[in-house]
Amino acid sequence: MHTNTVGPARSEFAGAATLVEVFVAKLRELGVSDAFGVMGGAIAPFFKALHAGGIRAIHTRHEAGASFAAIEASLATQRPVVVFTTAGPGIANAVTGMLAARAEGAHVIFVSASTSLAHRGRVATQETTPHTMLGAGLYAPGGPLHMATVVDHPQQLGPTIAQLASGLRRANGFVAHVSLPIATQTAPVDVPPIIPTRTRSSVSVEMAAEHASLLDEGRFAIWLGFGARHASESVRLLAERTGARVFCSPRAKGIFPEDHPLFIGVTGLGGHVEVEAELQRSRPEYTLVLGTRMGESTSFWSSELAPSKAFIHVDLEPQAFSAAYPEVATIGVVADIDAYVRALLPRLAQKNDTRAELGRPRASLTPRPNGAVRPQLLMQEIQAVYIDRGDAWLMAESGNSFCWSTHLLRFNEPGRYRVSTNFGSMGHATSSVVGAALARKKKAVALVGDGAMMMMNELHTAVQYGVDATWIVLNDACYLMCAQGMQMMGWEPFSCELPPVDFVGLAKAIGAKGIRVDRETDVREALESAARVTGPVVVDVRIDRAEVPPSGRRNRSLMQQGFAAARK
Repeated sequence: MHTNTVGPARSEFAGAATLVEVFVAKLRELGVSDAFGVMGGAIAPFFKALHAGGIRAIHTRHEAGASFAAIEASLATQRPVVVFTTAGPGIANAVTGMLAARAEGAHVIFVSASTSLAHRGRVATQETTPHTMLGAGLYAPGGPLHMATVVDHPQQLGPTIAQLASGLRRANGFVAHVSLPIATQTAPVDVPPIIPTRTRSSVSVEMAAEHASLLDEGRFAIWLGFGARHASESVRLLAERTGARVFCSPRAKGIFPEDHPLFIGVTGLGGHVEVEAELQRSRPEYTLVLGTRMGESTSFWSSELAPSKAFIHVDLEPQAFSAAYPEVATIGVVADIDAYVRALLPRLAQKNDTRAELGRPRASLTPRPNGAVRPQLLMQEIQAVYIDRGDAWLMAESGNSFCWSTHLLRFNEPGRYRVSTNFGSMGHATSSVVGAALARKKKAVALVGDGAMMMMNELHTAVQYGVDATWIVLNDACYLMCAQGMQMMGWEPFSCELPPVDFVGLAKAIGAKGIRVDRETDVREALESAARVTGPVVVDVRIDRAEVPPSGRRNRSLMQQGFAAARK
């Protein structure tokens, strides 16, 4: 995580500095350049300090949207990002995003307002204390976030900043909540220093030699997760040196080139059944697991994905080991993935006889002149316009959008495709596309369903700030994944139909550009037109509801967890 070691001098403050002025200056030292949120009376002093202190404050339409935008801005830049909210409902609205930030491995500092000590228990407007808001877990250690504290006294600022500085060094993400009572925000305070801390991580020569010996014994495969995104080059060298087959989680698409002959596909939600078939045809003795916890959305706990001897699992979090597959022998390694792989490389034998063409061939569809658009055809055209011929960042929304895109889109570099399969909150992509576009200073594209787009979006924020973001809406007037799941469980779908929405009209009413697509023959031209737009644009695509997405494993997993019994 990036931190800036040069901070503002005490003399930059005219007269006595307030706590929020100093806090903002220290946030800049910690590498913060952007903040997303919604202002309210209780957080007004902090909001003003952001503007005066040189941190760009993006004023969104909803606190959850601010949180999702901050997540992707952090992941895109590898810098900490601030989310700010007022007291009461502002905090509650942001909690979903904070839980998503932890699940996604982002570095987010959540700054909220709370009721001052003198007014607690007196029925203050939007009274906010650990007793009135979700319990102590959001305000003290031991809750769902990595760090939580209430700064009731100015002298607490120094220790709070020190904790933030320490936490931001976590490579796997860090989410902190700092609650600022109204009176404390404007209290005078001295400027605490940030004392730099240096850490080292290394992989022992003995361990690298031992693991190389195990992997050289026979067949092994590589299972990549999102945690390996900074080790793309070393992983490719490892696979090419050994001939190991490579597969990945949905969030890890692109870390290893998907057109590489050693890549066999994606596991989990929207993944490829060919992966399991290939591993059963030639089962690996060891599987080197790099940066994935192999949870339900990545594996569905399939025994076909397990090696015959053991997982060698590399992660910075030891609690990841044996969590998803307790029945499979696991050799756990707490280490930086890139450092581990680079220590392993020179100790592995070069194998030149295993470069079989294992990659999956691409299908090609011909646009049909009539009828609604097949999602498969839409993904084919997105691949051509935005991926093969461009450098746009894409995120797929929860639901059929990320099933189709994970299954059909192909990426050959990390950092261009994002899905949130673990937390999977609707509204993540419809909002986060704004944060990604602002942070990357390049075009960002969200593939979303009409239900998610109506649940929440930050299209109006994109118009206000001139953000180069595109929403491609899979418009089927239905919560279609829910309806299809009901059908799979033998139910007649109910309460899934949605009133049709004209997203072109909605976009234009807000001030964005809108493009409507009714036929497959119009898809390529519409996408190319949207790609030429600099600024917010919505592409409203009428989707063929008859096409069944590759989400069956998710439904079967739900049935195995208890839905099957409910059917009887």
